[in-house]
Amino acid sequence: MTGSELSPPVGSSDHVEGPADARITLVEYGDFQCPYCGMAYPILDRIRRRMPGDVRFVFRHFPLHQIHPEARHAAEAAESAGAQGKFWEMHDTLFQNQGALDDESLVHYAKLAGADPDIVARDLEEGTWTKRVRDDFRSGVRSGVNGTPTFFVNGYRYDGAWADEARFLSALQDAARSAPAARAGSPSASRSDPPSAGAGR
Repeated sequence: MTGSELSPPVGSSDHVEGPADARITLVEYGDFQCPYCGMAYPILDRIRRRMPGDVRFVFRHFPLHQIHPEARHAAEAAESAGAQGKFWEMHDTLFQNQGALDDESLVHYAKLAGADPDIVARDLEEGTWTKRVRDDFRSGVRSGVNGTPTFFVNGYRYDGAWADEARFLSALQDAARSAPAARAGSPSASRSDPPSAGAGR
């Protein structure tokens, strides 16, 4: 089920949703403009709802800007919202509105997500979060990511089917049964928690 190792491991600067003691840490390298990531979004939501308490979900950026020219700014807008404690709200809003990801729309989505749209507009113009997004991308390359979405389960790339929801759920349930609980003190965050101040800038 597993492939390459995740590098770096999940840390305090990551966007994390779920309990620190979850048996499964599921990392997605994703692209907000990627249609396959858009397909995966509701699947992941349903799986996490079916495994309450067992899954800690992490999202890292892997914008394929050569084929998805608006993906990089979408990622930066998500980071700007995240610095305001609204990463997951912006994450959801972007995947629910993949058809329009131009800068004007991104600023509008920031407002819908509860972030300050003026701050997001300024951050996009100034490239405040460019390095953070680039760092995520480079970590994906080091981890063997070559397309989106790519998933890692407990630190190793998942090479099985994800679009088949039943098979993906079964694989995660099997991994949860065989995995020890996460170490005490592992990073955890709620939907409204931002990453560490200034992380990745």
